Amino acid sequence: MNKEVTGTSALQGTITLPPDKSISHRSAMFAALAEGESVIENYSQAADPQSTLSCLRQLGIEIQADGSGTVVVQGAGIGGFREPSEVLDCGNSGTTMRLMSGMVAGAGINVTLDGDASLRSRTMKRVIDPLQEMGALISGRDDNYAPLQISSGGRIRGFRYPLPIASAQLKSAVLLAGLYGEEPTEVVETIPSRDHTERLLQLPSESFGTGIVIRSSRSHLVPQQNYRVPGDFSAAAFWLVAGAIHPNSEIVLHDVGLNPSRTAALLILQEMGADIEIEKSDTAGPEPMGRVTVRSSGLRAISLDPALIPNCIDELPIIMIAMSFAEGRSEIAGAGELRHKETDRLRAMSNLLETAGERFEVSESGILIHGRGNHRPEPGIFESEHDHRIAMSAAVMGLMADGTSSVLNAECTSISYPGFWSDLELLSQ
Repeated sequence: MNKEVTGTSALQGTITLPPDKSISHRSAMFAALAEGESVIENYSQAADPQSTLSCLRQLGIEIQADGSGTVVVQGAGIGGFREPSEVLDCGNSGTTMRLMSGMVAGAGINVTLDGDASLRSRTMKRVIDPLQEMGALISGRDDNYAPLQISSGGRIRGFRYPLPIASAQLKSAVLLAGLYGEEPTEVVETIPSRDHTERLLQLPSESFGTGIVIRSSRSHLVPQQNYRVPGDFSAAAFWLVAGAIHPNSEIVLHDVGLNPSRTAALLILQEMGADIEIEKSDTAGPEPMGRVTVRSSGLRAISLDPALIPNCIDELPIIMIAMSFAEGRSEIAGAGELRHKETDRLRAMSNLLETAGERFEVSESGILIHGRGNHRPEPGIFESEHDHRIAMSAAVMGLMADGTSSVLNAECTSISYPGFWSDLELLSQ
């Protein structure tokens, strides 16, 4: 499916964001590990979190979903999984595959995890290596790629693991495997990454030098997951940028997730001069949320602090769009992880910016963008490369163009934001 996007004279309106995918994944998985019933409201209907539900059902977990976002999970407790009769299909979801690997590593069952062609091309070695060191019997194709085979007979040993990269998925996989160990597993994190796992599992942590150490073990009681999933901040970021760069805009976003480990993009846009108003909710559960309003702004260039990149890795494509409309030269460095996402996002964004007539130079791990302030980019045919974040970034660029652009293979936005195109139409009427 291809979508046409025409430059619009105004962006005005109020929208409800899709539920947060990262929290949806975790809430269902952790509910399966808990004892008894958990009720999760506003669970994501996107493809990736639905893959997680499918895998849990194959592991013998009873799940009821009413189609409106309410999911009821009957938890089986640690070690309560049933050996599946078929391969667990993770679809396109790296979160499902990596976290599920840790979650079943010590369960005493044989499990094969597989996914689509894109997921099969993404490295899994960063998860395989520490899980093997912990005693899990796990292997992958060429010791690196899916399908992953986890065999019964592995015995999880607690160990101390300095996190080699800022990765919430890697951290979570190790902590989940640690729930099967008699002795504590300690993950030492010096560069902060998303902390949803620690929050939702209520794992103990303490300061350690310049970072923190987080612990898990068999003695930890997994809490039931009764709460409402907030709106996805990564989805909000596309409208925050669109509202900031458009000369006639005011966009209101309700129930946005405002977890500080996720919202570096918000701080970056504010530093660039974006007019953003935040009203936090007094009724949020373990994850803070609130209402966010963005209005037309004049943006200035920025050199992005590499320490912020783990906190905004998913938002970097749309931040590049913001940089194109800032006054002056902006730079992103130390973002080589972008080359290992659903596609090589540095290359994909280079193609997008070139099509729109922007000026930039790309390196192996970053990009330098010569912003032109408030301008009308060239309309064009933008290739999404079947990557949802590239497709939505292209759509925002198309909203600013003088003419009509096309986004190819636009259906990929359903991976994280099934209602993206209808929300775009709503705001641009």
